[in-house]
Amino acid sequence: MGQGPLSGLKIVEFAGIGPGPFCGMLLSDLGADVVRIDRKGQGRGSPSDVTARGRRSVALDLKNPDSIETCLKLLEQADGLIEGFRPGVMERLGLGPDVALARNPRLVYGRMTGWGQTGPYAKAAGHDMNYIAITGALHAIGTTDKPVPPLNLVGDFGGGALYLAFGLLAGVIHARSTGQGQVIDCAMSDGAASLMAMFYGFKAAGLWGEGRRANLLDGGAHFYDTYQCSDGKWISIGSIEPQFYLLLLEKTGISDPQFQHQMSREEWPQLREKLAAVIQTKTQAEWCAIMDASDVCFAPVLTMDEAPGHAHNAARQTFVEVAGVTQPAPAPRFSATPGAIQGPPPKIGGHNDEALADWGFSPGAIEALKASGAL
Repeated sequence: MGQGPLSGLKIVEFAGIGPGPFCGMLLSDLGADVVRIDRKGQGRGSPSDVTARGRRSVALDLKNPDSIETCLKLLEQADGLIEGFRPGVMERLGLGPDVALARNPRLVYGRMTGWGQTGPYAKAAGHDMNYIAITGALHAIGTTDKPVPPLNLVGDFGGGALYLAFGLLAGVIHARSTGQGQVIDCAMSDGAASLMAMFYGFKAAGLWGEGRRANLLDGGAHFYDTYQCSDGKWISIGSIEPQFYLLLLEKTGISDPQFQHQMSREEWPQLREKLAAVIQTKTQAEWCAIMDASDVCFAPVLTMDEAPGHAHNAARQTFVEVAGVTQPAPAPRFSATPGAIQGPPPKIGGHNDEALADWGFSPGAIEALKASGAL
C-alpha cells in the first residue's frame, strides 16, 4: 500500500508523454497504486524521468490479443484509467470505454488530449502552445511585441494534468457512492480556458484590455513586474494593495510625487522606467536584505539551480533528491496522511511479475503471458 491520502486507489496508466505521466505522478505521490502499461522495448527508466516516479511498469505487446485481455483484467480491478492517445486509438486496440466499462462498470476512464474527443481539431496533432492559443491565454502572455509560450505550465500541466487528476478523483467519489463509472474527456484547451476564468471576468468588467503588458497582472503595472538588478539578476515586485505599495516606496527610498498616482495607467510606463532605474542601483542580494519576507510582496527571481537552496524552500523541503536527481517534493501537504515519492522512475517492464501478482494474476497466468510473447 502506498503512503498518502490516496492509499488503496488503483490506477492503470497507459504510458505517454507530458500531462498523462504528470497526472500519474501526482496520484502516485499521494499514495495511489499506479501501474503503468508500457510498450515492450521502449527505453524509459532514467532517474531524470521525474514525472515517471513512483509507478510500477508492466511491459506488454498491445498487438497481442493476450496483452489486451491482460489490460482488461487489470481494469476490472482499477478505480481509474489514464490514457493520452489521439481519439480512436484505444478503441482500435480493443480497450475503448465501452469495452472497459462493460468489464468494470465503476471504472473512471480518464482521457487526456489537447483538443478533446470532439470538435473540428479533435484528431489533429498539436502541442501545449497550440492548445492554449485558442483560449486567449497565449495572447495575453508575453511582451508587447509577441506572445511568449509560458513553458508547458498552462496547457499540459495546469489545464491538462491537474484537471485530469481532479476529474478522476471526482469520478471515483461518484462511482463509490453510486457504483457508476464514466468517461472523463479532459482537453487541455478546455482546462486552459477554465484557468482564464478570472481574466474573462476582468474583461467583462472593463478591467482588462487586449494588449500585453498593459494590464494589472501582465507586467503593465510598474508595481507588478520583474526588475533587473545591478548584478544582472532579477527580482519580482507585486505591491498591488495600497499599504504594500507604500512600503515599496519606503523600502526603495522613493519620494518622487508621481509615484502617488499608483493606478494611473497612463503613467505606468514612465513609473516603470523610474522604478527600474532605482532597482538598478543595487544587487539582487542587497534588495533581498532590504525587502525579503516583508509585505512589499517581493521575492528574488531564481534559476532552477538556485531555487532548491533558497531558505524558504529548504525550510519546507520543497525539493528533494531521488537517485541523485533534485526534483520537487509531493504537493500539497496533508497533516494526517502525508504523501511521499513511492519510488524512482521504473524500468520498462521492471515490475511485470510483481505488479501482476499484486493485482491478482496467478504465477501460471504470468508464465503463460511470457510464453505467448504478450509480456
